[in-house]
Amino acid sequence: MKSVLSLADHRSKVAGKCARFIKHHDFQSVYQPILSPTHQKLVGYEALVRVHRDDRPIAPPELFEQASIQGVTTGVDQHLLNLHLTNFGLKHEPVWLFININPDTLLHHAGYLGQLADHCHSAGVPPERIVLELVETATRDTNALLEFIQEAKDFGFQIAIDDFGMGDSNFERLWRINPLIVKIDRSLLANAEAHQRARVLLHSLVRMIRESGSLVLLEGIESENQARIALDTEADLLQGFLFARPKHSTRECTVNAELALQQVMSRSQQWSLRDYQSQETYLKLLRFEIMDVCHQIARGEPLERVCRNLLLMEGVKRCFILDSHGVQQGRLAQVDMLSGDHFNPLYYSAGARWSHREYFRNALERPQQINSCRPYVALPDARRTVTLSTGLAGSPGHHIFCIDIHPDEVLDGHLVFPAVL
Repeated sequence: MKSVLSLADHRSKVAGKCARFIKHHDFQSVYQPILSPTHQKLVGYEALVRVHRDDRPIAPPELFEQASIQGVTTGVDQHLLNLHLTNFGLKHEPVWLFININPDTLLHHAGYLGQLADHCHSAGVPPERIVLELVETATRDTNALLEFIQEAKDFGFQIAIDDFGMGDSNFERLWRINPLIVKIDRSLLANAEAHQRARVLLHSLVRMIRESGSLVLLEGIESENQARIALDTEADLLQGFLFARPKHSTRECTVNAELALQQVMSRSQQWSLRDYQSQETYLKLLRFEIMDVCHQIARGEPLERVCRNLLLMEGVKRCFILDSHGVQQGRLAQVDMLSGDHFNPLYYSAGARWSHREYFRNALERPQQINSCRPYVALPDARRTVTLSTGLAGSPGHHIFCIDIHPDEVLDGHLVFPAVL
């Protein structure tokens, strides 16, 4: 009996402390639109908090740091969840409401999800329209995480993983969680804007998440350039200051966010058209130069001389010839040959066998076409490369002419090679 009373007394003290903590802060809900570029419309809002104490703004991390020190994190988090539900102004609109869950709430949730579901129904926003945002790396206790998620799904809540790509994020736990939505950490988009290699990795990450069965949300979009990168990844959902800043949820906010998205999409189509025209110009010139080189090789001209104009084209790095077994005939004709510098022993590849490469197989299957392979990391420079290959008409035996191109150096990395030029 004494232990029961002690537990009840402890809970009462924590509840009192939490009530006092909440009383000394002014909490306001704001909501940021989440948009679907495919539908060109708003599909949800993320609930965020703005906090003041003694008329001084307090950042959410500072708020929860103070709450943790006083041992009231779970109570504060639950208060905010209820506040966001009550304040949401678009309860009758067919949209999701995204709400962040603090890791402490995740670990100490006994009975709470049922209470939250009841509050959702009474607030007019059923659990099916609520997306609970969890930080996938918030807990080392995978079993506790999966238990919470399963119980949440049983009540009808949707699950989103937040800040994916940071810390210990991994696909094994992602598959076990099986979230409806994965929000990629905004730093990955910022890095993709600054570095071409990061952009390639972002594309791959989005594709892998979608193939795993989840929708992808890219957040933190603040500029037209970031929007273009996000659209190029084919992410399902977008969020950021470019479309709307967090504010009170109103029908006007929805209309303005959708208008901003439509304007960005329209400008993106103009970008794509200009890219297409630039790409077509580049590919036409590339086809002409390759055909000219092939004709000169067929007349017995030396590779190093006939490839000079081709090697002057943007992105083109090396040319070489393979026999019918994929064995390289002679040395490379390369950009460094023109300048006479940059020694690399891997450039001395005469006699190397490339029969295991996709570009060799492509040329065997379509010898009359100029074929492009999928991007790969090529020797000798360990750079992302696309190799074009075509059969050499009139050559003794069956020979293949190959051209290595660094696609990231062409048209600001937006060049996409068709399977056949």
